Amino acid sequence: MTDVLSWAAEQLGCPVRRLRPLTGGTHARTELLATGDDREVVLRVFPAGDPAVRRETRVLPLLDGLAGLAPRLLAADPDGAATGRPTLLVSRLPGDGCLAPADPPSWARQLGRTLARIHAVPVGIELRDPLAAGPTGAGPTGPTVREHWHRLVAQPRVLTHLDYWSGNTLWVGDRLTGVVDWSGAAYAPRGFDVAWCRLDLILLYDSRIADVFTDAYRSAAGSLDDVELWDRSAAMHAYGQIETWAPNYAGLGRPDLDGPALRDRLTRWTDTLA
Repeated sequence: MTDVLSWAAEQLGCPVRRLRPLTGGTHARTELLATGDDREVVLRVFPAGDPAVRRETRVLPLLDGLAGLAPRLLAADPDGAATGRPTLLVSRLPGDGCLAPADPPSWARQLGRTLARIHAVPVGIELRDPLAAGPTGAGPTGPTVREHWHRLVAQPRVLTHLDYWSGNTLWVGDRLTGVVDWSGAAYAPRGFDVAWCRLDLILLYDSRIADVFTDAYRSAAGSLDDVELWDRSAAMHAYGQIETWAPNYAGLGRPDLDGPALRDRLTRWTDTLA
């Protein structure tokens, strides 16, 4: 079995060294590497058996860099045959995570416009449909979502990120420069991504900033149906796991959003939807 640095060096054809860990997620161990030819690349190592690498190797070529907003695939060991665990090597995008912008409305508008660009990417391969298994989750909004699930399932599908929240975006100053973590990419209605990001913005700020994001998305992508029903679906999905999101927020500079704080904010939001 080859250690991951030796594997990365072999794949890139030059020596590599660790620079620093990259924070903000718990799904994979993510590190920034420097190469012998003066590049910086990102190494992600996932738990054994995780399908994330196999999924990303399918979607990243489809994105073709998304005009600089998505990483490019450099190498992959999807099953861990060489390294022992599923491992991914991608280009580094400029910027860092930003959950405390100087101008939240402008920040939210960029999130909306960027999501519209993602949803406009043609899908030329078969991707999983996350709605196929039916509604999942719990909480007060569940009964309404289940009653009207047929409305969500009937909506047109597009390329969806499936974990589009501010922590999966990169920023240089006040400019959005990248979207990362494409392992969940799927073929689903646009409302899934929209509501997921709206929930994040409500946890970070409030519904006013979430609405700024949604208005920017609509301006770029056109009309959007059943936003409130999608909001209920996102809240239902988050209801049983919201406390587990705390390390992601803490890693990006929001330790105040610990488990109890996230639960309180989700409960108050859910109360307006139920």
